[in-house]
Amino acid sequence: MNVVFLSKKSLSDKKSTLFSTIFFTVPSLSVCYNSMLLGYTVRMDKKPFKPYIPAESITPEFTLTSVVTGILLAIIFGAANAYLGLRVGMTVSASIPAAVIAMGVTRVILKRNSILESNMVQTIGSAGESVAAGAIFTMPALFLWAKEGIITAPSIITITLITVSAAILGVLFMIPLRNSIIVQEHGNLPYPEAQACAEVLLSGETKGKGTKAVFSGMGIGAAVKFIADGFGFISGVVAAPINALKTEFSMEVYPAVIGVGYICGTKIASMMFAGGVLAWFVFIPMIISFGGDSVLFPASAPVSELYANGGAGAIWSSYVRYIGAGALAAAGIISLIKSLPLIVKTFSSAIKGMKNASASVSDRTTEDLSFKVVIIGTIITILAIWLLPPIPAGILSAFLVAIFGFFFSTVSSKMVGLVGSSNNPVSGMTIAALLFVSIILKATGHHGAAGYVSAITVGSIVCIIACLAGDMSQDLKTGFLLGATPKKQQIGELIGAVISAISIGGVLILLNKAWGFGSEQLAAPQATLMKIVTEGVLNGNLPWSFVFLGVFSAVVIEILGLPSLAVAIGIYLPLELGSAIMLGGILRWFIEKKNKAATSESSNGVLFCSGLIAGEGIVGILLAVFAVAGISLALPFSTGMIGAVVAAIAMVALIIKFGLPSKSDK
Repeated sequence: MNVVFLSKKSLSDKKSTLFSTIFFTVPSLSVCYNSMLLGYTVRMDKKPFKPYIPAESITPEFTLTSVVTGILLAIIFGAANAYLGLRVGMTVSASIPAAVIAMGVTRVILKRNSILESNMVQTIGSAGESVAAGAIFTMPALFLWAKEGIITAPSIITITLITVSAAILGVLFMIPLRNSIIVQEHGNLPYPEAQACAEVLLSGETKGKGTKAVFSGMGIGAAVKFIADGFGFISGVVAAPINALKTEFSMEVYPAVIGVGYICGTKIASMMFAGGVLAWFVFIPMIISFGGDSVLFPASAPVSELYANGGAGAIWSSYVRYIGAGALAAAGIISLIKSLPLIVKTFSSAIKGMKNASASVSDRTTEDLSFKVVIIGTIITILAIWLLPPIPAGILSAFLVAIFGFFFSTVSSKMVGLVGSSNNPVSGMTIAALLFVSIILKATGHHGAAGYVSAITVGSIVCIIACLAGDMSQDLKTGFLLGATPKKQQIGELIGAVISAISIGGVLILLNKAWGFGSEQLAAPQATLMKIVTEGVLNGNLPWSFVFLGVFSAVVIEILGLPSLAVAIGIYLPLELGSAIMLGGILRWFIEKKNKAATSESSNGVLFCSGLIAGEGIVGILLAVFAVAGISLALPFSTGMIGAVVAAIAMVALIIKFGLPSKSDK
């Protein structure tokens, strides 16, 4: 992503155009991890920065309305992103959609007129997505081991204590870094998504554009999900076997997946689709053709028998997912290695900034939570991780959490300033942390089920810390631009993170009971990868030939100069997801050709697709409740794939409608 600051105007003039114009050459992918910074150019502005709301002005900010609304958004976005992440292995950034909804609720519905109040709503609300991302990328591994009979399923108390501990540390670790990263680095770190979020909130000072797009998307996404999976009136997938090639082509018609492709943009979507083509049109036909009647580990039946009974999908689940896991692991590590110089630099500069930071507080815009609160809160939380029986971690695990958690919170906070939270490579950080933790645990005698659980517990906490620290860094930057009070934002972030952490345990248990992790409905690809990495280090019982096939596939992709992580995700996910994401990417390309303004991450097309994802996610949780309760809404008839095709055409038309400007916008 090349970010170039073309102009800068004072924010103190409410009538002036908002600060910096940013051109994005790589569309944002809201997964917390997908692409890396290629380079950026920034023109330093040496004049003292003046926020939109001056420090001497006191406006409503941390109010009952903003807190309650923010908590509701945190729960909604947390649950929706948990569902989405377990389905397709990625989440979407909640900051901009939360800002739009906050603006709509506070200004349009509640008739309140404080931009800082709206900012507090999005600060609290966006925390839910970060906690959900960290939790669903790791913790379902515990349920997968329970399904295999290796351990007992984690209780809601265990999940809640782990996620709450991680949420608290994620916020506390970021607080001492605010002055060095947000203030001292202003003009050096562009924070593209924070600026877009501030732009959305400032648009509410005039006419509040974008609210209709988000809420329309939520309604349509919810309706299609209910029609497909609730009533069963249409099929969710269009599939066609290709017997001559010993494979099949398939595509989902769910709004959320198409919306993800639109938000990703053409480049990332095409890379993911390329991975799917490689898996389903190269690897699967090769395994069937050359495997024949051979029995290849880990399957217990001949390849020909697997194909005859289960089709190409059986070959994918038995073999290709291990190739995808190897590719994902290698791509994550490669992205981390490529970022290593930047990581070392950001960590050292952040620590140096903490040492040089002034302890004085000159006005409300420089006030943080007390450093004593940070230290005492951190010590208590680390001790709780060590001593509380429901948390499966000893003193060594608690120590590893403190070391890796603070390191990656520092790295994540500053990298978000360069690439945005959507492109923050948290997946690679988590894999690296999990590898080191597993090696240390194995070296200290931790084996078997106990070693598995300890490793994933540390990995889960570190992942949530990194996701949340990055999101908080972005929120504090938005507040810095608008003139918010950091202390109040930090309290709000803590509230949103803890409430989301409390609710996410119930969501995970509910979804697992409804469909089961690792199933067709909830593939949980990232958590499965973390499970494979942990098992591979602690006992080595893996089909290494397929894993290394994926590893070197990722290496070849990198040599060709392509983003291996996006391709690896495509290899790992079912083709039906990759092709739907590709459809969304094509729509983004078409709309951007017709409307240059659609390249903005706060454009109506992006906001509409964000709404599609949120709406489908909410209904997905509702249907999970029905499934657990034994309530069936299925109709006695279905239109099948014909209905699915009609639904796909309707979705394409609606995305184009919202993506292209109306006559009133021109």
